[in-house]
Amino acid sequence: MMEFISGAVPFIMHIDAHLTTLAQDYGAWTYGILFLIIFAETGLVVTPFLPGDSLLFALGALAAGGALSHETLFVTLAVAATLGNITNYALGGIIGPKVFKWRWVPFLQEDHLERTKLFYEMHGAKAVILARFMPLFRTFVPFVAGIGAMNYPKFLIYSVVGCVAWIGSLLYGGYFFGNIPAVKNNFGLVVIGIVAVSLIPAVVEFFRNRRLAPHA
Repeated sequence: MMEFISGAVPFIMHIDAHLTTLAQDYGAWTYGILFLIIFAETGLVVTPFLPGDSLLFALGALAAGGALSHETLFVTLAVAATLGNITNYALGGIIGPKVFKWRWVPFLQEDHLERTKLFYEMHGAKAVILARFMPLFRTFVPFVAGIGAMNYPKFLIYSVVGCVAWIGSLLYGGYFFGNIPAVKNNFGLVVIGIVAVSLIPAVVEFFRNRRLAPHA
């Protein structure tokens, strides 16, 4: 785990440079690669660690410079995120909580499932939208919705709204603000700030659940 973290932090700090290289090396195929990354972050329960928020902001900044089309990015990634939600919902209905017993996947822990269930119970269908802006939760909430057999048309509507809002806010946040000199010159710190802010709701939910949990 520590090796993964030590390797991930430098990557995230310089994600703008990595994306520039990706776009130069792969051209139009870049959209397909990005589609798979966003799809996997939400659609595959075993990959909640992918850097969705920072990736979207960095892509917006890159698109503002003309390396990629912001319209194509928006459509491609919104579709990827929505299909990811749908896939995760289906997985929840098929395999249920058994996946959290896969000890060979360090990111899957049963307490993650329990916290997600509490979050889902507190916020209901709106959790599908809110979770898009919360790492880990955006991976596990569709899965929990599938376990609970949430009404599918309602799930789909909330998924589309949440995915469009998440992709649009971060992508165009980067597009309009990512190349401001103060941001561009401190891009790594800005990205770390985005990750930190995105984790705040999850931290708040964690401590709220601990406070409300009955003490032994």
